[in-house]
Amino acid sequence: MKIEVKKLRDTAKLPTKGSAKAAGADIYADIDKEILIHPHTREQIGTGLAIAVPEGYAAFLFARSGKANKEGVRPSNCVGVIDSDYRGEVIASLTCDDLDPKYVKPGERIAQLVILPVPETEYEEVDQLDPTERGDGGFGSTGQF
Repeated sequence: MKIEVKKLRDTAKLPTKGSAKAAGADIYADIDKEILIHPHTREQIGTGLAIAVPEGYAAFLFARSGKANKEGVRPSNCVGVIDSDYRGEVIASLTCDDLDPKYVKPGERIAQLVILPVPETEYEEVDQLDPTERGDGGFGSTGQF
């Protein structure tokens, strides 16, 4: 699948895959100078890119495991969603969960972009739902203690 990408600034970098079978493509910070993210705060980091996600799909911004695990920096909303009809700049809102502030540097890999199918859905109100073995068991209801 080819995804059309428009550079909004000359300094923007196209997404790249770390390996041939990688599910996600790294996206890069297209910023003029380092941005400091203080603990438990968030900053919006531009990528300088707009993308055309095909109808029936959405793009999702996931944390880069290295950035999240080693530095404590992750997408603020955990997973960013880019709809197929959005044509503006891809922006990653990043949060620092670490006790120390962290910098995002120009050109640094900040998140990974994954394209996934999204079925067209309609929501219909009903009086009852089909029963399942789990039923209405909520958080932790399927675990063994």
